[in-house]
Amino acid sequence: MANLEVELVASDRVVWSGEATMVSAPAAEGDVGILVGHAPLLSVLRPGTVRVRGMDGSVLTAHIDAGFLSVDANQVTVVVDSAEVLEGSRG
Repeated sequence: MANLEVELVASDRVVWSGEATMVSAPAAEGDVGILVGHAPLLSVLRPGTVRVRGMDGSVLTAHIDAGFLSVDANQVTVVVDSAEVLEGSRG
């Protein structure tokens, strides 16, 4: 089974990197959900919440400022100005 390779990067650090089954993010035109096999996408992000569901079912939840999301060949890159992992989040 294919997986997503995900990197969530803030301006000062790598917030999370690894394999995942799903990513959701606050795109400029509305929330977007990314699963394996998603079409290529480049989107501006607005402030909001990014969620990454890891291979073990754990979910990383992070509040982000503006940035962008790129999807290509099951590679998801989220680059933001800042990110704060929310308490109780497991990624």
